[in-house]
Amino acid sequence: MATAPDPRPAIDAPAHRRAWWLAALAALLVAGMAAALAIGTFRVPVADLLRLLTGRAGHGGPDESVASAVIWNLRVPRILLASLVGAALASSGAVFQASFRNPLVEPYILGVSSGAAFGAALGILVPQFPLSVQLAALLGALAAVGIVRLLARSRGDAPIVTLVLSGVIVGSMFAAGVSLLKYLSNDAALREIVFWLMGGCYFATWRDVAIVGPVVLGATGIMMAGGWRLNVLSMGDHEAESLGVDPRRNRRVLLAAATLATAVSVSAVGIVPWIGLMTPHAVRMLLGPDNRLVVPGSALLGALFLLACDTAARSLTSSEIPVGIITALAGGPFLAYLVRQRTAGLFG
Repeated sequence: MATAPDPRPAIDAPAHRRAWWLAALAALLVAGMAAALAIGTFRVPVADLLRLLTGRAGHGGPDESVASAVIWNLRVPRILLASLVGAALASSGAVFQASFRNPLVEPYILGVSSGAAFGAALGILVPQFPLSVQLAALLGALAAVGIVRLLARSRGDAPIVTLVLSGVIVGSMFAAGVSLLKYLSNDAALREIVFWLMGGCYFATWRDVAIVGPVVLGATGIMMAGGWRLNVLSMGDHEAESLGVDPRRNRRVLLAAATLATAVSVSAVGIVPWIGLMTPHAVRMLLGPDNRLVVPGSALLGALFLLACDTAARSLTSSEIPVGIITALAGGPFLAYLVRQRTAGLFG
């Protein structure tokens, strides 16, 4: 009896060579983490840093105790959290763009950011709210996505165009809710809401890493494993069905993983723009369109990019800059360059 052809194409020789870029990005990420440990307003000499990391500290007096607290209680969890969130947003952006077959789609398209902002603002404005700000933001993000799904669902399915339009509608509604909560806030709560909306890893703790880490790693693993399915989905639903791939079920699983990774990331650090939109484009320019390479490449580059932005945010001035401002300043010129390149290719 004839068997259906395997829809997973083999990685050709050029793709194998491009895969070495993944190792280079991983090495850069490790180097960036090491550099971020030593950089900051509180300077830690490299020799002291090596002693602290290798467990050979203990004879340096009070200065060494302060350095140990700064490294292990502040910088290490912050570096890990920034890397996890950057990887989640960038890989989710690659999945959304491939699933929707639209290069301008980002992880916040289904109302995740607006829902999370509403939940966080409610948690800040109402101190008696029985949930923490992070948990309220996570529930707000998941509620927004659930409403989008209900609005878009038709006969058991959610067409892509209807899903995107529902995301825009629900996002606008939650954004209006955030504006109302800001209007009702006192000065202190208003400042806290605005600060949260600009994004940042200011209060990163080991508890945040323990919560965000398993979710992001699991969801990112699902997205990476589905890279070949994204290649098939990008050809269109009819072609996917002819190859034996169920486009609706696979798209549902991949989008659920991307949305969950985005929601838990936003609940931990606030809204960080541009990473999910910009990073997959940069990786495609480097590695080509094969999503088996684009998704892991986006995760690595996104982690490296947000880590660099967060290190700059806490090091450039004595008062910390919200990291969302830095990612926007870096992402805007890149997207403008990308638009110019595509325009030149079309009309040049």
